[in-house]
Amino acid sequence: MPDPASVRVDVWLWAVRVYKTRSAATAAIRGGHVRVNGDPVKASYSVKVGDEVRSRIQGFDRVLGVKKLLLKRVGAPLAAEAYEDRTPPPPPREFVAPIVTRDRGSGRPTKRERREIDRLRGRDAD
Repeated sequence: MPDPASVRVDVWLWAVRVYKTRSAATAAIRGGHVRVNGDPVKASYSVKVGDEVRSRIQGFDRVLGVKKLLLKRVGAPLAAEAYEDRTPPPPPREFVAPIVTRDRGSGRPTKRERREIDRLRGRDAD
């Protein structure tokens, strides 16, 4: 079977082991945590060789360049050959924002407070 010209983004993320299941990849895409070439996409979007896939996992962005298209899940060494990891290194510990804690009983944060918390954590709206 010849290599396909394009593959669904949810299948590719699952095949290269970014997500454990295809449904987890689909849920992340639906939640807006995956972008291809800077644009939010649907699970059925077709990725091609040379595209840049940005996925937010546990609060950090993972940036992958598509080198090879896969339809089936493969072993970790083969999966690593299918993408180029362009993820920037994590910031040094001294530059990481401290964990924000709220006083017990103060209720939910207001919209303004939530935006300030997100800004402190480095999650500015894109």
